[in-house]
Amino acid sequence: MTDRYAVVGNPVSHSLSPRIHARFAAATRQDISYGKLQAPTSGFAAAAERFFADGGCGLNVTLPFKTEAWRWVASHDEAAGIAGAVNTVVLQGGATQGCNTDGSGLVADLAGNLGWPLGDARVLLLGAGGAAQGVVLPLAKAGAALTIANRTRQKAEHLAERLDAFATIHACGLDEVGGGWDLIVNATSASVGGNVVPLVPQAVAGARCYDMFYALEGATAFCRWARTHGALAAADGLGMLVEQAADAFALWRGVRPSTVGVVDALRRGDCRAAANQP
Repeated sequence: MTDRYAVVGNPVSHSLSPRIHARFAAATRQDISYGKLQAPTSGFAAAAERFFADGGCGLNVTLPFKTEAWRWVASHDEAAGIAGAVNTVVLQGGATQGCNTDGSGLVADLAGNLGWPLGDARVLLLGAGGAAQGVVLPLAKAGAALTIANRTRQKAEHLAERLDAFATIHACGLDEVGGGWDLIVNATSASVGGNVVPLVPQAVAGARCYDMFYALEGATAFCRWARTHGALAAADGLGMLVEQAADAFALWRGVRPSTVGVVDALRRGDCRAAANQP
């Protein structure tokens, strides 16, 4: 019997996850289908419960449901427990376990694929919501000297304080950000609407800039803005999407597929949805 998986979010029609997981399944000879599940903004729990009641085997979780998923699952792995956000739901003995592969996916893309050093790097993380929560500790564990900047400073401070037992993390408001960064990571959803985080231009000058969101063609608004204002380099989050998906696949199927060539294939449009995709 084909095992069913899906990504749940709102919106979710744009998601590349079905194409990525179809490629992973073919490469590892796993019999799965992977679909898209758009839940009402107030209906995550009902949609997830129905999916698993109908025989679903696992979910990826995207905006805006990562913190709600954390509250909904029966248990957490260490990464999700610390982050307070879930991007992957696994069935463990018939019960739901929330996991978070966002941080490992980001670090793999930054350090492994892009070759951007994290050890002792002065890193600015923009945003303190569900997307940011999953990557804070992995960045700190990779050696980054990390500062969280958020429009509401108190929210950034709360996230930094919550992780104080694991790493020294600083916090500030977006209006307090100056220059001197080695790496700036955008974890806000501004790029989804074509907007730019309100930063002074000197913040990105000479820095490597990374947008956790992606654009298959062209560049995200954040990447374009960063390049215009003197960024050393700019990259979007397509590589992170692929790497976190590979980690989620490994949690579900017990084998981690190779990610070599997947980003290029997605940009070319070569990744196709599986024939048995619902």
